Amino acid sequence: MRISTNTIYQSGTNRLMDLQSDLSKLNEQISSGKKVRSPADDPVAAARILELTNAQNMNDTYMETRKVATTSLETYEASLTSITDVIQDVQSSLVKAGNGSYSDEQRQIIANELQVRLNTLIGMANIKDAQGDYMYAGYQSDTPPFDDSTGNVVFQGDSSKRALQVDVRRQMQVTYTGDQVFQANGNDVFATLKNTIDLLNTPITDAATQQAFNDGLADSIKKMQGSLDQVLIVRADLGSKMNELDTLDVTGSDMQLQYKSSISNLQDLDYTEALSELAKKNTILEAAQKSYVQTSQLSLFSFL
Repeated sequence: MRISTNTIYQSGTNRLMDLQSDLSKLNEQISSGKKVRSPADDPVAAARILELTNAQNMNDTYMETRKVATTSLETYEASLTSITDVIQDVQSSLVKAGNGSYSDEQRQIIANELQVRLNTLIGMANIKDAQGDYMYAGYQSDTPPFDDSTGNVVFQGDSSKRALQVDVRRQMQVTYTGDQVFQANGNDVFATLKNTIDLLNTPITDAATQQAFNDGLADSIKKMQGSLDQVLIVRADLGSKMNELDTLDVTGSDMQLQYKSSISNLQDLDYTEALSELAKKNTILEAAQKSYVQTSQLSLFSFL
């Protein structure tokens, strides 16, 4: 088989170009610190990196969403803590009102105190969050959820609760509505307070009015306890959700470290290995260049 001089030259040239391309690629990898910079470098690794990066980005999104959820729940917890304090204060006043030695005037003083508590609770029920939305109004967040203009406190929001996707498999409700907190299970804290105030302002003149007062006060104490129990149920649900968010955050942080490590293993360059390979390629290139120069100087006359 006869090999032409042009074929020898072309083969040598191609070899040198391949070596120079390898060196260029190595230098770019060393400069960027990445061994996989495009799918052409390693199609399988590049596909896996893309998959892991998308999962990492989704995990980041869930972590940010959980921060929003936590802030919302913390806002409700602060509000419900204050509501609990007011209701417990009302309970103390109701127990005090049952003192048989109190006069009509003394019971009226307690009635005035309860009116202040009622107004306070209405204000708490119509509180806004940091974004200026009414917290207990459901989706009607631009309108106060409770209206007392007619003398009775009426809920005019809705029962819709905002939910957030806090994990790939978990959607969590992070708001509570006024009817759920203040008017659930037949215990309307506003109606109970209003009726109790009317009861305390009614003079006791005989045994019949005394019995009516006793029965009415006992009913108010029972209903107020029911209202407190409902607030505590909501707070327990809220606390459970916050604990769940903490657990999801720990899991999310662990996953983030795993994603980062896996992407790094696939993508980041081993500098020791790369520099060793660079030195080896440079040595091979120098040898190939010398060989090419010597080969290119040969001709038929060299053998004559």
